[in-house]
Amino acid sequence: MKKTGGTLVCNTRILGTHLTGVQRYLSELLTNFEGEFIQTSPKRPLNGLMGHAWEQLALPVKSGKSLLWSPSNSGPLSVERQVLTLHDMVPIDHPEWLNPLFAKWYQILTPPLLKKVRSIITISEFTKSRILFHYPSLESKIHVVHNGVDPRFSPSSNLSIRNMRQILGIPSPHYFVALGSLEPRKNLSRLLQAWTIIEKRLPDDVWLVIAGAQGRKMVFGEVSFEELPQRVYLTGHVPDQLLPYLYSGAIAAPYISLYEGFGLPPLEAMACGTPTIVGGNTALPEVVGQSSLIIDPFDPEAIADALLRLVDNSTLRYALKTQGLERAKLFSWKRCAQLTWKVFQAAGL
Repeated sequence: MKKTGGTLVCNTRILGTHLTGVQRYLSELLTNFEGEFIQTSPKRPLNGLMGHAWEQLALPVKSGKSLLWSPSNSGPLSVERQVLTLHDMVPIDHPEWLNPLFAKWYQILTPPLLKKVRSIITISEFTKSRILFHYPSLESKIHVVHNGVDPRFSPSSNLSIRNMRQILGIPSPHYFVALGSLEPRKNLSRLLQAWTIIEKRLPDDVWLVIAGAQGRKMVFGEVSFEELPQRVYLTGHVPDQLLPYLYSGAIAAPYISLYEGFGLPPLEAMACGTPTIVGGNTALPEVVGQSSLIIDPFDPEAIADALLRLVDNSTLRYALKTQGLERAKLFSWKRCAQLTWKVFQAAGL
């Protein structure tokens, strides 16, 4: 890609926190950009009020007259020469899932910020549609650039899978894996209901593995689980380097979130050759196409039926594996980085 004469300043404040989809998005693009840029962040990790204060007061001074890229839903209200990536509209669409103070801050910040910045990048047509539902006058500013998947997400060797299971303590080689932060919109309560419906109809060595860290209280509020059903294993936070092996070893990866701006886990699972089950709402069908079992995420019986089908039907598992591998090839971080850089150039870089 041809380098431009301007300077891009990237706000990397969020890289000091646990790796989630937004952090992965930023780190992958920084790795794949071919133009010149400068990273700026606080001297030490800042979350909550202090992080937003740094963003509103210190970041405008640091960015100066350069084009600023704010990659994680928020940015300084005083900077017009700015490109904002907005991953979803959860604080406005579903504030009840979030800490009230967190939701209120974004309800106050988002409308004037969207109007102020030069360009808005969204990661799906779904997120674009939600922005336009609330702010129809902004259509000319919005650019949809889908996320990608790293080449290391690919089918893994049996040895790598066995080592991963030993490290994480997964009790059986036969398991479903549900990946995501333990937060309300991930819909894990209905997945557990579905598991309770079918657990006694499954072979004794089939487990449900729930992989992910507890959502931060300041963001998500309280999330708790009552007594877990039989043969459910919680891994806690999974080191990033183990994720391809975790996906590859699974019978399937149910991801029945109620709301997603994109949904990286099913894409990464497909790239590893693992069948997926997703909810038929928000951005998930846009990501998986026809390469997944698409169900009603509000219906535990439908979730249970999909899990049973994938245990019982090897032909279906193979078909979804093959289709998923092909579908995943359509998404790459290199392409995402190239299209994102073109948005920067159009915004005056």
